[in-house]
Amino acid sequence: MLNTLWETEGLQAVGIVVLVCALLKLLHLLGLINFSEDSVEDELELSAVRHRPEGLEQLEALTRFNRKELQILYRGFKNECPSGMVNEDTFKVIYSQFFPQGDASMYAHFLFNAFDTDKDGSVSFEDFVMGLSILLRGSVQEKLNWAFNLYDINKDGYITKEEMLDIMKAIYDMMGKCTYPLLKDDTPRQHVEIFFQKMDKNKDGVVTIDEFIDCCQNDENIMRSMQLFENVI
Repeated sequence: MLNTLWETEGLQAVGIVVLVCALLKLLHLLGLINFSEDSVEDELELSAVRHRPEGLEQLEALTRFNRKELQILYRGFKNECPSGMVNEDTFKVIYSQFFPQGDASMYAHFLFNAFDTDKDGSVSFEDFVMGLSILLRGSVQEKLNWAFNLYDINKDGYITKEEMLDIMKAIYDMMGKCTYPLLKDDTPRQHVEIFFQKMDKNKDGVVTIDEFIDCCQNDENIMRSMQLFENVI
């Protein structure tokens, strides 16, 4: 399966697929894959953490989660992050546990930055829930907007070939020995060259959000991977 992903032109979907897998692993760690019974205890304990999240009513209005789902999301988040905040080191620890065969530090860094929307060096419960709402319940365009933001490392509204290469290298480093056959050092660059040329419609050396979304929406592998987000929780 992985071998097929690496070798087809649609292999760039692997960036989206790994994002899905990484998200599922994070949800599993937080105990969020299966719902349990409601507990008012979660609401009462909102004041016990150093960072107090917004009220459930406000988060319910801002996201696509209902009250019960938000309570369960908070319970899992609180259990792993008693302070109510997650820093980048915590992200790195989480992904190093799930991808011990490789080096997940750079991918965790990029993923953390995508969740840290206010760029204060930490991911709050609000940041986490807003991101999940898009990835799990958003439209295809909203999900692709989020993915574009992940690839747009310097947040200037464009994806350069080097930014795409940085993300792809981070993915390959994280997968490590999971790839078969083992990849050559120049494989990520070769794959990026192919896909960047496909995305950069006007050949100006950068990929815009419109070019990114248009290309992804016309790629069956990427569209299929988008469905993996649905009905996770």
